[in-house]
Amino acid sequence: MTTQIPLVTLSDDQRDCYQELTNVAMGQAADRLARLLDHYVVLPIPRVNLIEISDLRMAIEGARDGDAISAVCQGFIGNGIAGEALLLFNDTSYTDLARLAQYPAKLTHQDQLEMLMDISSLLIGACIQGIGEQLEIHFNQGHPVILGQHCDLKDILNVSHQKWRRTLAIEIHYTMEAVNVNCDLLLLFTEDSVQRLNKKIDYLLD
Repeated sequence: MTTQIPLVTLSDDQRDCYQELTNVAMGQAADRLARLLDHYVVLPIPRVNLIEISDLRMAIEGARDGDAISAVCQGFIGNGIAGEALLLFNDTSYTDLARLAQYPAKLTHQDQLEMLMDISSLLIGACIQGIGEQLEIHFNQGHPVILGQHCDLKDILNVSHQKWRRTLAIEIHYTMEAVNVNCDLLLLFTEDSVQRLNKKIDYLLD
């Protein structure tokens, strides 16, 4: 007889706490990006939702418009808590980003790849580290993987799929003031990780 794993849930207080933790972490990431590019980063309110994995496609589609994108995925794990970070980078951002990062006016494919990996490592690393520090979790991060460059979102979604029933999805939309630079960072925690995370969140709420 197999034991049915309880379906994880998320209370309003827990969601608010996740949002506060993410606010701090994304602020740290934005500060690093602003220092790197010497430009102000606009901070949004992060969206925190516990969603059915079948609805993940709609969540990702809602974060992007019809422009071509590039995407990077990076896994992380620590203290029995695991997940993946997915960065969706709007291809129209390359020109302004190259100027801010002082790259040549005419970007080679290698230049674009290097910028994409640099931004991904900075934003993903800072956010994961920031959340981990607040929850006293040391996350080990895997190697970033390019899911696609200059492609349609549907192509990315066909590559990025999970077998979980539910996932805790934290969505962060980064933009920069007065320039066309924007990207979306999604932190996706596995279903069994949410149970462990909720216990840590409840401890903070007590």
